Formats: sequence, C-alpha cells, structure tokens
Amino acid sequence: MNKLTVLLFWIVLSLSVKAQITLGPSVDTFGVLAGSTVTNSGPTVVIGNLGVSPGTAITGFTGIAPGGPGIVSGAIHSADAFAAQAQNELTAAYNAAAGAASTATKAGDLGGQTLFAGVYTSSSSLGITGTLTLDAQGNPNAQFIFQIASTLTTATGSNVLLINGAQPSHVFWQIGASATLGTSSSLSGNILALSSISLGTSATLQGRALARNGAVTLLSNTITSPPGQSGPPPPLVTPAPSSLILVTTTLLGLGIYQMRKRLLKPFRAN
Repeated sequence: MNKLTVLLFWIVLSLSVKAQITLGPSVDTFGVLAGSTVTNSGPTVVIGNLGVSPGTAITGFTGIAPGGPGIVSGAIHSADAFAAQAQNELTAAYNAAAGAASTATKAGDLGGQTLFAGVYTSSSSLGITGTLTLDAQGNPNAQFIFQIASTLTTATGSNVLLINGAQPSHVFWQIGASATLGTSSSLSGNILALSSISLGTSATLQGRALARNGAVTLLSNTITSPPGQSGPPPPLVTPAPSSLILVTTTLLGLGIYQMRKRLLKPFRAN
C-alpha cells in the first residue's frame, strides 16, 4: 500500500468516526447536579439523586435544613466524594458533546421543526417556541446533540416531542452559558450547562439538569432522570458527508488501479 493510499485510508477512518456521547456511572444517577447551589421553591419532585459540588448549599427539599416542600426519590449529596466524581464525569461528557463533529448548523428558534439524529451547532443562542420534534426514525439509540455557544431559552408552554423511538437519555443540550426553561414548558434530554440552569414555574424535564459551575434553580418542577443509561449507546447514525463519499470513491479507484495487472491477466494472450 503506497503513501497516498495510507493517507486516504486515515482520512476515511477519521470521517467515519461517529459521536458516542454517554454519561458516567455516577452523574448518570442524578436528576439535578449543580456546581454552586441548588435552590427550590414549591412542591418540586426529582426522580434520581440531587447534589452539588464543589458548592455545599441545597435549600427547599425535605431532609435538608431548614426543610422545604421539594422531594427527592434518590440520595442528596452535598460536596461529598460522590458529587465530586459526578462533576468530573459531567465535565468529560460536556467536552465530548462540545467536540462532536457537527452535521448541521442552527440559529434562532427551533420551534416548529422536526429534526433527525445528528449534531446541531449554534454559534450563539437557541430558543424553543411551540413544539420541537425529535424523530429517531425507529432507532431507539439515535442521538441528538445540540452544541449551543451561549444560552438555551424555552418559551412558556413550549415542548420537545420525542417520536419513533427517540429517548431522552440520548438527547444532549451542551450549553456554553446557561439554560432557562419557561413556565409550564417541557424539555427532554440531558442539559449540560457550563454555568446555571433555571426552571420556570411548573416546567418539566424528562432528563437531567446538570450545571458545571453555577446554580440550579427550581420552582414547582418535575424532573425525571431516565434509569440505567450509563452504558455507551451504539454509534450515532448520520448521513455520510459528501467529502466521505468522494474519498471513499477515490480510495476504491486506487485499489482497482493497483490490482489492474491481476484483473487483466485472464484477458491477455499467452
């Protein structure tokens, strides 16, 4: 195999690599994880663990002085080793999501759109007004990754609808600043925010609210973390880019050219 063939082989291999974003086994157990504080007002329900690290303050939940109306189905971790490990895993997942190869760019408002599995990149902020539909096309392992440079804001009553096998555990919102969910809105997926996450009154989340550095603020919310998703999903299935098709065709042509003598031998006269 000559040098050109070797070079083209590695180009094809690199272009064929698909994003595989997964949460670690510790952060996977959390419904809410903050970097500085977790505050709650109202009858919030968190299905999963709740924690903070390196900060220590958690308020508004039963079992945490001075108490509160919020309920956590799992354990509460305040600046302990388990929360610290979860933050380390969150950082790794955040960086992996941020580094995934983009398949499309998005700007403005995602409401009213239907999107298939892929990596969607915004150079600024994104919003959701109305309904955003994520269609897995029959593949329950399909991943949807949103790389948002600044903020994510969902409007009052907005909704993220998962259809045809789409799973909230395979949706990732990687946010360079903060996320704000509007009153009575519904979001699906794992929020991986560099700074803070705020849920408006009665907003719901099918997934996880995971803030690396800032606070998570809750107001009579329901957060349901999907169970048992710490194992790596199959590779993200996305359409092959035109560059990959071109390189593959070129590589195939080189292979045929190198084998030309063997292929033509039966047709040559003795």
